[in-house]
Amino acid sequence: MTLNTSELQWTRAPKAYDVRPDRISIVTEPGTDLWQRTYYGFQNDNAPVLQMKTTEQYFSFTVKTSFDSKRRFDQCGVILYLDSENWLKASIEYENERFQRLGSVVTNHGYSDWATTDIDASVREMWYRLSRRGSDYCLECAQNGTDFRQMRICHLWEGAGEIQFGVYACSPEESSFEAVFTDLELTKCKWMPHL
Repeated sequence: MTLNTSELQWTRAPKAYDVRPDRISIVTEPGTDLWQRTYYGFQNDNAPVLQMKTTEQYFSFTVKTSFDSKRRFDQCGVILYLDSENWLKASIEYENERFQRLGSVVTNHGYSDWATTDIDASVREMWYRLSRRGSDYCLECAQNGTDFRQMRICHLWEGAGEIQFGVYACSPEESSFEAVFTDLELTKCKWMPHL
């Protein structure tokens, strides 16, 4: 089922964006980011986030991202943002002209982690799938929209009841780029139970 973009609501809307039934565009602003405490010591909570709410305990949300990032840490992807201290995200973060970091961050009770793998800097599109089974979540990615690979399985301590999920984009350094989100789809949970 194609996601109805009219159900999406902003947490910190950017200055420049376009939301249509089949396409979302976000132009990032410099100095925007999501991170809490771990290792770097800082707390950043000012990235634009566009989400919908649900109490559904079992579902999968899929989205295609297209981007022309060009500065370190430029990123866009899928997100489940509850509040400044409880959220998860998956994205590609630009590093340099040779490689980028495909990865995910899970933040529980105010502490973020970052799990990554390096990919070629030429990649400019990625599909993500976020699946929910209660308060447990699975993040997957695919370059072709069909062959999804697991990125991580995680637990959100505050993720058992009503949640919010959707898309985000940000530029932690002095940068700006356009992130485009298409093919937003909400389906029954494609993350099968462990037998």
